[in-house]
Amino acid sequence: MILIAIGANLPGADGTSPQANCIRALASLRALPGLEYRAVSPWYRTVPVPPDPEQPDFCNGVVLFEGEADPEDLLTALHRIEAQFGRERSVPNAARTLDLDLIDLNGLVSDGPAPVLPHPRVHQREFVLRPLLDVAPDWVHPRSGTTGSELLDTLVDESAPPIVRW
Repeated sequence: MILIAIGANLPGADGTSPQANCIRALASLRALPGLEYRAVSPWYRTVPVPPDPEQPDFCNGVVLFEGEADPEDLLTALHRIEAQFGRERSVPNAARTLDLDLIDLNGLVSDGPAPVLPHPRVHQREFVLRPLLDVAPDWVHPRSGTTGSELLDTLVDESAPPIVRW
C-alpha cells in the first residue's frame, strides 16, 4: 500500500481554489507509472499546523495506491508535481499551492537520506490520519506497530477547531 497525502491552502497561479489544486494533483498522481490508483479520501478543511492566523485553511486528503516504486524516484516525482503547481519552498510551514507527502510505501522503514519512511510526522498529524483512515482503515504505522485509529485517538483535541469535510 502506498499512501500519499495531498494538501493546499493557496490558490493556483490561474486562480484555482486549493481544493481544485488537490483534485488536479490527484490526476497527476494517477498518471505516474507503476502506481495503481485504489481510492481517495474525502477532502477536509483544516487549520494550519502549527496554528497561523495569517494563513488560510488547508484542503487535505489522502490517496491510496498499490504497486511498486523506488522511494527516491517517487519523492522526486512528487516534488516535480508540486513545482508544476507553483509550489515554492521558502520557510517551513509556509502557505502553499500544493503539498504532496509520501506517508507510507508498502510498509518500508527508512531513516533516509530521503525520503524518511514512514513520514516522520504522520503520527502527529490529525489532518493526515483522519483522511488516511478513510482509505486505509486497517493501516498500522510501520515503525511503531500502532494502528492508525490508536494514533488518531491520541491526537483528538476537543478544544481545537474541528476537522470537517470540505
